[in-house]
Amino acid sequence: MARFVVRHVHPHERCPAKDPSEGAKFINHLSRGNAVRFGIQVHGEAVLKGEHTWYLIAEAANESHLREFLAPFEEAGSVDIFPASTSAGVAAGGSCGAEVPVSELAALDPEDACKDAIESGLVVRRVHPLNCETSIPALIGGVVTPNERFYLRNHFHLPTLDPETYRLSVTGLVEREQSFSLRELRAMRSQSRMITLECAGNGRSLFNPPAEGEKWNLGAVSTAEWTGVPLREVLAHASVLKHAREVLFRGADRGKVEGRAEPVHFERSLRVDDPNLDDALLAYAMNGEALSVPHGFPLRLIVPGWYAVTSIKWLTEIVLIEEPFRGFFQADRYHYEWNREGRVVSEPVYLQKVRALITEPNLDQPVPCGDLTIRGVAWSGAARIAQVEVCVGEGDWQAARIVNEPSRGSWCWWELITRLDRRGSVTIRARATDLAGDTQPNQAEWNRLGYGNNSIQTVPIQVV
Repeated sequence: MARFVVRHVHPHERCPAKDPSEGAKFINHLSRGNAVRFGIQVHGEAVLKGEHTWYLIAEAANESHLREFLAPFEEAGSVDIFPASTSAGVAAGGSCGAEVPVSELAALDPEDACKDAIESGLVVRRVHPLNCETSIPALIGGVVTPNERFYLRNHFHLPTLDPETYRLSVTGLVEREQSFSLRELRAMRSQSRMITLECAGNGRSLFNPPAEGEKWNLGAVSTAEWTGVPLREVLAHASVLKHAREVLFRGADRGKVEGRAEPVHFERSLRVDDPNLDDALLAYAMNGEALSVPHGFPLRLIVPGWYAVTSIKWLTEIVLIEEPFRGFFQADRYHYEWNREGRVVSEPVYLQKVRALITEPNLDQPVPCGDLTIRGVAWSGAARIAQVEVCVGEGDWQAARIVNEPSRGSWCWWELITRLDRRGSVTIRARATDLAGDTQPNQAEWNRLGYGNNSIQTVPIQVV
């Protein structure tokens, strides 16, 4: 279906609305049922008052089908039809004159995926590939983030896989190569775990000078209850050989990347002996519902503690390998790069850094004098949260109350009740410390690709 904008103009003396029955005929012609009969989908229409000019936004298979539908309007005056797009379509194509990108694989339409994200209240950072943040107000009050408001990070088109023909293969350095259907995976022993996923670039826009990459604010983090098969159980079916050193996870999404001649899959590896794999899940459900396509349907790897780059979506292959994996998203991206004493120092992105996030009050909301409850979430990939401290204005750091039992791999909620007796501008800061002894810094060390910015958050508020 193609989108069009239609302009119809008729003379004042031939205005159809002058005759009640004629005006009713046009209204009935535009009804949804009649439009569907012509294969037309009407998205909106408007008449410019006093100018006898009418506009229509519609979708049709082609212009000739639309003209057939508009025959009554051509009898009353002129009809001009213009090929059109939407703001999401233009942003996906990168220009008002460009086409929406098309995938060689079965995939969601970027324009439709973006519109769904906007309607769900996500903050769009890029239309294609679709990257969206959870708005900070949307985090308030829930233990988990609703599926439709869970942040989205993608590098390519969003593939649509047929659950009836889907297979997960386990190959490489194993005694028995395996191929599992979705039905077989669902029949295995399952677990459900609360796990927080965070993009390694969360907070990148707050680096100064600006760092390369998607300009995330602080909403590229969310928590869900993930349900699936323990990864170790699936590996046990294949029986990993002793000389296997890494587990390579490969998703169905793929595309062109800088510096590589051929399209690449989104794929990452972890060491076989990484303790985080003991709690990793091959998830097919999220907050009690089947995974949606944007979140990796039909199967997604979930690795607690690690930045979400390792939680591969649309998982189709697991390969046991002996040599270190050197794929694009392992070797060329997701590395900290610092310039220290005139030389470049590099280190892989791995565990989530300790962080506290203030969710209430919101910086856009005036705060009345008197008692104030400050709330937020805190998490760390290395260990459970030990404490959260809050500083109001120029005051001392105060210990906040941890609301729920901290657990490694998932955020905890915290709150502090304080009092504001003076009107004016005040800043609120929060910092977290985990049981590994790591505390948020005032300013995280700048790195070229803008990863791991866990600087202490500052929220300015206006007391009225």
